[in-house]
Amino acid sequence: MPLRLLRNPTLQLLIAIVCGVLLGAFDPLLAVDMKPLSDGFIRVIGWLMPFMMFLLIASGVAGLQVRQRGLGLKVLIYFQTMALLSLSLACLMADALHPGNGVASNTPNLSLPLIDAGINSGEFSWSAAEAVITRALAQNPILQIMLAGLLTGALIARARGQRHADALRAWLEKAVGLLFSVLRLILRFAPLAAFGAIAFTIGRFGPASALPLLKFVAVMYVASAAFVLLILAPIAQASGAPLWRLVMHLKDELLLVTFTGSSVAALPGLIEKMQTLGCDRQLTRLVLTTGYTFNLSGSNIYLITAALFLAQMSGIELTASELLTLLLISLVTSLGSTSMAGSAFFTLIATLNLFHLVPLEGVGLLLGVERLMKCRVLTNVLGNCVACLAIARWQNALALDTARRA
Repeated sequence: MPLRLLRNPTLQLLIAIVCGVLLGAFDPLLAVDMKPLSDGFIRVIGWLMPFMMFLLIASGVAGLQVRQRGLGLKVLIYFQTMALLSLSLACLMADALHPGNGVASNTPNLSLPLIDAGINSGEFSWSAAEAVITRALAQNPILQIMLAGLLTGALIARARGQRHADALRAWLEKAVGLLFSVLRLILRFAPLAAFGAIAFTIGRFGPASALPLLKFVAVMYVASAAFVLLILAPIAQASGAPLWRLVMHLKDELLLVTFTGSSVAALPGLIEKMQTLGCDRQLTRLVLTTGYTFNLSGSNIYLITAALFLAQMSGIELTASELLTLLLISLVTSLGSTSMAGSAFFTLIATLNLFHLVPLEGVGLLLGVERLMKCRVLTNVLGNCVACLAIARWQNALALDTARRA
């Protein structure tokens, strides 16, 4: 019986976390050296992510039924609505709680290169927004791969020869199955990655090293919790699955994301779990994979909260029109975000390069709490799962009886 319990992935993660905390507390120098364990795990997942995104999106689009042809527009409407809601809520929370008040910045100028986007003030420019979107498409390989997957799947779905189309779909299914097998093998090392990440965090920063930024971290968690409770919970309830039951259904994947920092690593498990809830298989693949770039509510909350934190820390009070400008710019720059670790930080830099009212000098402070932003990645993952439920219900592709049994 004990050996059987030790094979449980959740228990293995918890044991690894406890060991990481103990090592970080009693031997910080050795704990810091454990960082490559988590970095290597995330790097390997990152190598496989382009293949996984392409295959999942291509197979999802290729397998869409005739009744699902309007799915793309519904996905676009839902994702952009969630982006606007998450950015607006974060703006309200950060402006009300003032996380940057009373924090002194001792961070030197990082000499970060400014992006010449034609904005010299807080005014919004549509030409600058167009430049940001073009740059995101040109420099973000994930967006290009996703576009290639959409086009490939659409061509297969519209192929005239039914036999050839079925053969291509079958090949895609086999490729997806092979890739999932490889990912399951890699996920066996997830506890080792969790051990390295926790040990490094405790050993490097310690319990008192990030005290000036704890208020910022607290506001991030409060804003994320508010979004989950006020936005995601009602949507999940209306879609036929209470949020707390959905969380319990996804607990293993959420723990994996929390303690490894890699949301991509949980994607295969999330797809399987959402299918067991009654979501259509092809719809699930399409919504979850595209959501990993276009439906990152947690990253959006971080983007606005961090920008206002830096402004308040510098003693800058933004007017209502300037806040609206920041919101619109963030709505554009968020299109360039991905689910990869560190993506939200670089999106923040791109946003501040367009919104020149907030100085970049203090942005280095946020690097110290990057690994504490678990709420960000959890909100991203949970938001995508709720999106899968909501869009499946909207598309009449959700088996409610299966969902209730699950």
